[in-house]
Amino acid sequence: MKFTNGFWRIRDGVQVAYATEVRDVHVESKRFTAHASAQKVRHRGDTLNAPLLTVDCFSPAEGVIGVRVTHHAGKLRPGPDFALAAEPGGAGEVRRDGTVTELTSGPLTLRLDRAAPWTLTFHDPDGREVTRAGRKGTAFATTDDGTHHVLAQLALGVGEQIYGLGERFTPFVKNGQVVDVWQADGGTSSEQAYKNIPFYLSSRGYGVFVNHPGAVSFEVGSESVGQVQFSVADQTLEYYVVAGPTPKDVLTRYTALTGRPALPPAWSFGLWLSTSFTTDYDEPTVMSFVDGMAERGIPLSVFHFDCFWMREYQWCDFRWDPEVFPDPEGMLARLKAKGLKVSAWINPYIAQKSPLFDEAAALGHLVRRPNGDVWQWDLWQAGMGLVDFTSPDARAWFRSKLKPLLDQGVDCFKTDFGERIPTDVVWHDGSAPERMHNYYTQLYNQTVFELLTEERGPGEAVLFARSATAGGQQYPVHWGGDCWSSFEAMAESLRGGLSLSLSGFGFWSHDIGGFEGTPVPSVFKRWLAFGLLSSHSRLHGSSSYRVPWEFGEEAVDVARRFTLLKHRLMPYLYGAAVAAHRTGVPVMRPMVLEFPHDPACRPLDRQYMLGPDLLVAPVFTEDGEVEVYLPEGTWTHLLTGERVTGPAWRTERHGYDSLPLYVREGAVLPLAGDDRRPDGDWLDNPTLLVHPPASADYTREAGVPDLTGAEAAVFRVRREGDVLRVTADGTDRPFTVRVAGGASAEGTGEVTVPLGRTLV
Repeated sequence: MKFTNGFWRIRDGVQVAYATEVRDVHVESKRFTAHASAQKVRHRGDTLNAPLLTVDCFSPAEGVIGVRVTHHAGKLRPGPDFALAAEPGGAGEVRRDGTVTELTSGPLTLRLDRAAPWTLTFHDPDGREVTRAGRKGTAFATTDDGTHHVLAQLALGVGEQIYGLGERFTPFVKNGQVVDVWQADGGTSSEQAYKNIPFYLSSRGYGVFVNHPGAVSFEVGSESVGQVQFSVADQTLEYYVVAGPTPKDVLTRYTALTGRPALPPAWSFGLWLSTSFTTDYDEPTVMSFVDGMAERGIPLSVFHFDCFWMREYQWCDFRWDPEVFPDPEGMLARLKAKGLKVSAWINPYIAQKSPLFDEAAALGHLVRRPNGDVWQWDLWQAGMGLVDFTSPDARAWFRSKLKPLLDQGVDCFKTDFGERIPTDVVWHDGSAPERMHNYYTQLYNQTVFELLTEERGPGEAVLFARSATAGGQQYPVHWGGDCWSSFEAMAESLRGGLSLSLSGFGFWSHDIGGFEGTPVPSVFKRWLAFGLLSSHSRLHGSSSYRVPWEFGEEAVDVARRFTLLKHRLMPYLYGAAVAAHRTGVPVMRPMVLEFPHDPACRPLDRQYMLGPDLLVAPVFTEDGEVEVYLPEGTWTHLLTGERVTGPAWRTERHGYDSLPLYVREGAVLPLAGDDRRPDGDWLDNPTLLVHPPASADYTREAGVPDLTGAEAAVFRVRREGDVLRVTADGTDRPFTVRVAGGASAEGTGEVTVPLGRTLV
């Protein structure tokens, strides 16, 4: 929200009070509280009839400093609140030297000088300024309608770029944008977002998390062009500055605070195929799709039943449509016999025609209006109500309706919707409606994810979720929502996914071919390569099927090629997944995350790193022309063996069976010997694809996880003169070492390969 009219004036109908002068500082061992007047106090009379801002400064965890700005402290706080993993008693250390008070937590220091005009300055260990809240950086504002806002401004340095704020489809670099953190079902072609995260990451190596689950308005260099402003309609604003120094360090600290992603099961990384949404389908249709994929040699891992597995007007009643699926248990058993997992669509809404509506209403499990009526409307489902997940009994009731599906053989759920949450309601636990609007999805996805964990066991739970808030990364996987079937929508989907990855989310997917409309074959084929080089891969549409043969035989070949390639890459990809689970660094990484010191990488939003060593540049053109930037070093194309020395911009042209897919210099890619499934035995004849640099002291380790994410084996690679020596720890089974552009050798325990320049 904007409060000013240009640089000099305040907007009509707005009154703003800025923290101006430090009046006192109360110091404790790990925190301090400052009181700031909204005007310079020249004499005692100036302390009367004037506000005083209370500013608490503390550290919830190492490398994170929190600032809580309060005008009137007596306002009730009914919740909800983000669940943060703060250290007991807090972190950090406070010291006072004359008029200066400093709070240091890890590599980050907050400095306040009582003798100077009000300024909160954040420094790195070398004393360099990270950011600051200056003369207009701490304030409250009121508007003529009586709304009270608290706002903060943090300085933008020259050339500083801002990322994140959730899965946003607007430009990747957020400078110049107004971003309202408010859940909406707006598709992928607008400024609205399904996943709104009040966290941004700076190219200068720090992050900022606004600890408010409701509406947060960001002005990213859009009101004051040298500031990031954020505000809430409340009496208190709390924000955390998260230290780097690298973007990866920021995400590691941020996800330690808000929650690390669970590790999805390995089978979920394979290809998912859907019925699509409004298409006609029954068991013969489903089996024709499944058998058609097998006949064409395209391995399939998961089959997904979208909305109409239930009867029309009855979403959700969690019962198979008996006219279309008369034998659901038998059908699921037949799918399981083909080696498939099964996914089913759900949402948190109960249509009036559903037999569950009266039951839920009578039990008090549906959200109500202030007068006691059940909240209802006709958007999406006629007369639908909303499950009140703030009630433990309602959560247990909802889980009880899902469990029979798991008993039948369903393995996971697509948890759709969760954004259209009303604010004219009363919640069971007394939560503030404005704060629950964004937060509802957290309770929804948590309820379903925890059921899957209990019923299927740790490490076997996975969702396909659309909405999320801060902390939602704990319940993967999330997909990009409703996009059009075009190259433009393909690019905007990638922008959204990259923004989400810089908001703490480790796993992300999208609808291959687009959701709305029917893609032309060129879009579908290009999207196949992109989708199968994403963390998770799903064929899904709205009113048309997404089986590859609907788009020609070449599409079948492309689907087969990239599905088999993904399966071969699974030891490497699952290693990246384990890293996301343990550190919060995502599987799909914007270039700025891996190469933060390369200025050319900072705005790039049409390519990404898949794990630490694979560069992927999807093709967004029919003729196959694509621009790609390769950072410093020697890069080897995974499919052709071509070598390119960076830094370099390249314009390439690729057929549908290819795209820019480069391996980083120094990488060791463990490849599965079996490409038939994503969750095979990765130590059964694996290949180590080594890309050694020219350096004589080259050493590298490559781990291969097992299906639980534990380390199954480690391969240690070192250069000894003109040979590479690879030793295996944890396995005595045969493995192959192949040097990119060189020779290969097979053995057990230890393998030596001569270095050469003849492509195998």
